[in-house]
Amino acid sequence: MFRKLTWILISLASCGSLLAQSDKGDVRGFVYNADNGDRLAGALVWIPEINRAPSVRGRSILADGDGFYALTGIPAGDYTLVATAPGFDTAYFEIVVRPASNTKQDIYLHGGQQIEEVEIIARANRKQTLVGATNIDPKAIGRLPSVGGEPDIVQYLQVLPGVVFSGDQGGQLYIRGGSPVMNKVLFDGMTIYNPFHSIGLFSVFDTDLIKSADVYSAGFGAEYGGRISAVVDIKSRDGDRNQIKGKTSINTFTSKVMLEGPLKKFQRYSGNSSFAVSYRNSYLKQSSKLFYGYANPDRLPYNFGDLFVKINANSANGGYTRLYGFHFSDDVNFPGSTHYSWASNGFGGKFMVVPEQAKTRVDGFFLYSNYRIQQMESDARPRESSIGGFNMGMNFLYNFKKDEFKWGLEMNGFQTNFQLYNANNRRIEQQESTTEINLFGNYKVVRKKLLADMGLRWQYYASLSNGSLEPRLQLRYMPFKGFGLKFAAGLYSQNLLSAISDRDVVNLFYGFLSGPDNLPKTFMGQPVTHRLQKASHLVAGMDYRLTKKSTINLEGFYKDFSQITNINRSKLFEDDASNQDKDARLRQDFIIEKGEAYGGDISYKFEDKRLYIWLVYSLTWVNRNDGYIVYQPIFDRRHNANAMVSYTLGKRTPVDLSVRWNFGSGFPFTQTQGYYEKYDFGNGIGSDYIQSNGELGVVYASLNQGRLPYYHRLDFSAKHSWKLDDGRKLTANFSLTNAYNRDNIFYYDRIKQERVDQLPILPALGIQYEF
Repeated sequence: MFRKLTWILISLASCGSLLAQSDKGDVRGFVYNADNGDRLAGALVWIPEINRAPSVRGRSILADGDGFYALTGIPAGDYTLVATAPGFDTAYFEIVVRPASNTKQDIYLHGGQQIEEVEIIARANRKQTLVGATNIDPKAIGRLPSVGGEPDIVQYLQVLPGVVFSGDQGGQLYIRGGSPVMNKVLFDGMTIYNPFHSIGLFSVFDTDLIKSADVYSAGFGAEYGGRISAVVDIKSRDGDRNQIKGKTSINTFTSKVMLEGPLKKFQRYSGNSSFAVSYRNSYLKQSSKLFYGYANPDRLPYNFGDLFVKINANSANGGYTRLYGFHFSDDVNFPGSTHYSWASNGFGGKFMVVPEQAKTRVDGFFLYSNYRIQQMESDARPRESSIGGFNMGMNFLYNFKKDEFKWGLEMNGFQTNFQLYNANNRRIEQQESTTEINLFGNYKVVRKKLLADMGLRWQYYASLSNGSLEPRLQLRYMPFKGFGLKFAAGLYSQNLLSAISDRDVVNLFYGFLSGPDNLPKTFMGQPVTHRLQKASHLVAGMDYRLTKKSTINLEGFYKDFSQITNINRSKLFEDDASNQDKDARLRQDFIIEKGEAYGGDISYKFEDKRLYIWLVYSLTWVNRNDGYIVYQPIFDRRHNANAMVSYTLGKRTPVDLSVRWNFGSGFPFTQTQGYYEKYDFGNGIGSDYIQSNGELGVVYASLNQGRLPYYHRLDFSAKHSWKLDDGRKLTANFSLTNAYNRDNIFYYDRIKQERVDQLPILPALGIQYEF
């Protein structure tokens, strides 16, 4: 059925080629690396002769993320097609454009340097709105200090504007006022429900296999939905198409093996296929007893494993089929306290086709992923949560003379199963299935000084019978070369909520629920008309290219979270017939809140062959209102600053030095006023409160009125490589985490009245071997 629908939609899209026969034609194709067949995103393609034609002046285009380019509305005739990319020679092709026809010209570029890389990057930026967005180059990730001997994207995310990291242990990322569940993390289109391991130094992604990563911190476009704060979209690269290659590494934290190679070798103008497999394992729980005895090994009980497999097949006409699979796991066991573990699995496929004489490019996908977490506390009351679901859909891209239109449809379905006990020993549970149907359209306007993405998304939550129409807009105006003004706005919704509360200071348990049925009927005197969480975004800013090597960026943002669903930590009674006389606040599982986040960021980047400098400062306010009080959630960090410097020392035997310093003001926390003997009356009226002993209860002050001490940490790494015969390479890496051994608070144990700090100084040594 899905295959039939696919070809029906492709056929409809192809009808555009039959419209309005004219004396103009199109030129399109793919840009490849001539040495290995990689698709070259961002390659610059143009026709010099057209610059003399007044009706089509200034025609050029940048290849998209799949290496695809399309020059449309070209008058029939003979032309020279020119193409280049950073690090590649310029290539020239003689082409013939025929009326009302597509001229296909694939381009293969050889390594070289005929045009300055910064100039192509600048042109690429002029073709993108880049409002509230950061494009991450894998090379930039490698410039960071390699904490634990391996660079990781989670370490790079922490230095981005508006991103707040909660700590080394159990750390989560909060992006411009949104909690983790409000951020969608995609890996090749698959939803990754928990992308970070319990020791916050590592993500589940292998940096060596990352092709690109885009972080949309606010005001993201219509292509993305189902979250109300931010999107992190990570794409993997294909395996090598020419020869078997691999990498193995070992350090004091982890070990890894990665293997890639061809299934059918690369040849120009022919189909090819390849594979890539990566597995990483952590043994910190064991190695900490040997290397980090001074840090109390019981504080480092972290083990995890990450497996990723990808198979890719490319057709001769530029289409592709990609298959993915992953298994991520994490296990933490604090002796005498808590045992926590989770596992995540997923698989899926994507394809792209380019009909011969149509102006439309089509891609589709079917993906599945699941996640299960369990935590057993010393009180023997388990916390459990699982979520599993699929998403399938198709996207269509139509190229006009200058502009483009992209639209798509998608269907999502997931099931959640959840159980926990709140602080009053009352069980909160849910099991529910949810289906979503989504449709979006986005029109991209490209003019000499103006770029605009105008989009509309329709989200229909079938199981809730709630729909949400969500307009999106991104603008970029460039009054003169090197300077841009930008603006974005949009409406957003989501059904998913977190099994933890924004009020929890420390919580390794990270589960999920779908929009619950038993929400309050009113909130702040107004009727509650839907079960969705909703938000609106505004972003405005500017960027200026100071020199060919340096750029400054300034942005301000505002997020209005008009409805948020949260766990009810005040629940005292079961919500059954015998307790209907009790206040709803004391018996319902969930509460409704609203909130806002606003602030601004300024960043500076300098980059040349040897020196890389990145400086960023963020000022943010985050507020929540639960209808009774206004409070600041535990991730409300007022000031956050990052400074990162990377330098390559020497030429013949270079040494890469990297240093990163992070500074953050203190998080909010709820202070302790006193203690009392607490009875839960678990046996009802039969509870013997006279002779039995209760638990130690805590009398809390007003919610989150205190502030923890300021946080700051310095990380350092040095790396040196030796080139061996036959393309082999050996690399040694030394790193220091928390180099000056700052005592950064993790949390305060109220019962034991003990302060627990983040990780102390942790030196690490790693060896990598590539073949």
